[in-house]
Amino acid sequence: MKTAFRLPLLATLLLGGISLFGQTTGTPIDWDKAKQLYQREQRGEKLSPEEQTYLDKAKEARKGGGSRPGGGGGRPANQRKAPDTLKPLTDMTANESYEGEDGGLYGKGSNEPPEALKKSAETALAQIKPLDAAGKPSDTGKIALVSISMSNATQEFSFFKGIADKDTRKSDKLTIIDCAQGGQTMAAWAQPEGRPWPEAMNRLKRAEVSPQQVQLAWVKLANAGPSGAKTEHLATLEADTIKVLHLLKERFPNLRIAYLGSRIYAGFASTNLNPEPYAYEGAFAVRHLIQQQMNGDESLTLSKSPLLLWGPYLWADGEKGRKLDDLKYTKVDFGPDGTHPSNTGREKVANQLLEFFATSPLAKGWFAK
Repeated sequence: MKTAFRLPLLATLLLGGISLFGQTTGTPIDWDKAKQLYQREQRGEKLSPEEQTYLDKAKEARKGGGSRPGGGGGRPANQRKAPDTLKPLTDMTANESYEGEDGGLYGKGSNEPPEALKKSAETALAQIKPLDAAGKPSDTGKIALVSISMSNATQEFSFFKGIADKDTRKSDKLTIIDCAQGGQTMAAWAQPEGRPWPEAMNRLKRAEVSPQQVQLAWVKLANAGPSGAKTEHLATLEADTIKVLHLLKERFPNLRIAYLGSRIYAGFASTNLNPEPYAYEGAFAVRHLIQQQMNGDESLTLSKSPLLLWGPYLWADGEKGRKLDDLKYTKVDFGPDGTHPSNTGREKVANQLLEFFATSPLAKGWFAK
């Protein structure tokens, strides 16, 4: 699938890093307006001729290397800077907090799901069996795991698929399909007619997997250019993700579990695509959604959504790492924008995914032989 811009370009455009200052065309671009138009285009909405012309003008301005008055990129006024210290959620205790949030993946300092959620997981796991193309149990059927998200996710998950398919622990019944796509954030997947869905279905078809055989999904929560307060950008991310979960359940009727994940470290980011503390804070969106489902939120009942569980937690405090394991991120683990993972960064995430799915009681039942 072809898209109008690549992600580093999108990051600068959406977050107002440039204008037509110094260009012969004269009139500055309203980058907030350009951002809104681009997001609408990504959601598959049809723009008016005037709107399309305006967006095309913004794209051309970016390609032309324009810079904003005063020079440089810089954050927009409402994109916060990260505090001096961000502590991995897995290292935080119940008595520690970040903007009103306590520690632990599942809250109250715990990285393990509460008993009620464990029981729900056991029920869902017991229902996962090889299915034929019509979704009926079959000894010759398949169990399909898909990824849903944007560029970082497809880079990481495709690496994971490469090593998982060769891993001796993997079940022959399991088929792994990378459906994540560059530029396709939660806001794009949340649109029923959005761009990522046809390509996802094409990838299933190429893998000889039917929608009825998809029983598991890894969903990495992210939107481009988050801004504002924590509560503000998380509310948008959570609302978009709920829509995505509804669509996943509609299109994959046998989907049992969605393993949710947040972004990797972004302390080296040189663009405004998803810097700190926004990358870090995405983990709270994951936790909120899991807690909402546990508390009986009507929008996340199992008739509308798969069961929600944490997948591997991927954030570590750069070179300081985290107590949970030896995961660390250095500059070499990222591309030039400091946001997208390099080959070594992809490998680190892929290994986290593999070990989680192969060894966690919440996953190994369907992953392993």
